[in-house]
Amino acid sequence: MDEFQKHIAQLRDDFTFSTLNEKDVEANPFFQFEKWLLEAVAYKVPEVQAMQLCTVSSHNSPSSRIVYLREFKNHNFIFYGNYNSKKGLDLSLNPNAALNFFWPQLERQIRIEGEVKIISSELSDQYFNSRPRESQIGAWASNQSETILKRSELEEKNLFYEKHFKGKAVTRPPHWGGWSLEANYYEFWQGRKSRLHDRISYSLTQNSWHLNRLAP
Repeated sequence: MDEFQKHIAQLRDDFTFSTLNEKDVEANPFFQFEKWLLEAVAYKVPEVQAMQLCTVSSHNSPSSRIVYLREFKNHNFIFYGNYNSKKGLDLSLNPNAALNFFWPQLERQIRIEGEVKIISSELSDQYFNSRPRESQIGAWASNQSETILKRSELEEKNLFYEKHFKGKAVTRPPHWGGWSLEANYYEFWQGRKSRLHDRISYSLTQNSWHLNRLAP
């Protein structure tokens, strides 16, 4: 184990893929996000839509998990899940949250902070109806984040709802839907040689975006 610990401590790469300069970025950070996302898609970054969602509980305890970005428009970033899950309960008490995209193939990450709100039932219905049937049934079967004694409990509930919805459309559970994080802060990080990374931030103040370069 000591050798393994030493191996981990010595892991490092020098980042030389690209640079990030103030004169090259968009004045609007949402357009800069779209630009980098398009480049990540073109580069075939796997799971490009995966983002880390960070929330804070009523006891001021932070937690994070990976969720999928499903829609984005005008500084709003939409994701879906169970409203009764840990993330759902956290967001119901403290709507301030953060997102993080990490694309190691491009040596880039994007941090986004903002306030989260539940989206309309119409939008949630629209997305739910586009999901595979198996995923729709799974949304009914899983009381996300709750303790279960064994996996068979989950499988039995899944089978119950398969029979319940046999021959008919699966409706969206009332406890399942979408949230939208409306951004008030962005940070674009480009890895650079010798850990002298490029970091460009945008902060929203009085409806205007203010750009700054940050020390690495």
